[in-house]
Amino acid sequence: MAASAPSSSPSSSPSPGRDPWLWLAVGLGSGLAPVAPGTAGSLLAALAYFALGRLAWPAQGAAIGVVLLFGTVAAARAERVWGTDPGRVVIDEVAGQWLALLALPPTCGWIAAGFLLFRLFDITKPPPCHRLERLPGGLGVMADDLAAGLYARLLLLGAAWLLAG
Repeated sequence: MAASAPSSSPSSSPSPGRDPWLWLAVGLGSGLAPVAPGTAGSLLAALAYFALGRLAWPAQGAAIGVVLLFGTVAAARAERVWGTDPGRVVIDEVAGQWLALLALPPTCGWIAAGFLLFRLFDITKPPPCHRLERLPGGLGVMADDLAAGLYARLLLLGAAWLLAG
């Protein structure tokens, strides 16, 4: 899918630091990493899971829902400013990473496994991830990463089941 033209020139484009929606879209600045911004956003989410994972799973689910809701709005705003699904938008990685880790123990092993699996599925985009990117606006930005997070989650739950048995 061809990228749409940004609504304003780069010099007049709002700075993420001056627009709270863009700041959220770039994952509090992690998406501004000069190399692999998606990985930087996923890493931020994985590190935050050390704290989030200590909450009961309904609270974790609510946090994912909040990120999904506000992230969809932020991603739509970023698309209007910077064009279709700009790489610096990483709030979708936060939602997908947290979905992958939902209700798992916040230990180095689980978080590292979740991080690696999520990145694998986010980068390779197995079906229907790539197709979900075609959804309009911020929903398309978020949906493919949620699918990648779900794939990673299923493998993690399978591993947890095998380890418990």
